[in-house]
Amino acid sequence: MARAALQLGVRELAQMARVSPTTIARLERGEPLYPRTLDAIRAVLETAGVEFIPENGGGVGVRLKKGEV
Repeated sequence: MARAALQLGVRELAQMARVSPTTIARLERGEPLYPRTLDAIRAVLETAGVEFIPENGGGVGVRLKKGEV
């Protein structure tokens, strides 16, 4: 959802996070990744304007930070 909200392609996000497009695809399929890989992807998405929302009874999610749209 975060990648789609930013209108980023798989290859573009992979390049920004310095991982392979296959790694992004694995993440999106819910496959396990190394914590440092997840941290790198998350950092790129947060820098680009995504805010991760913790579990609050309705499930985890993402949204764009105010002023990012």
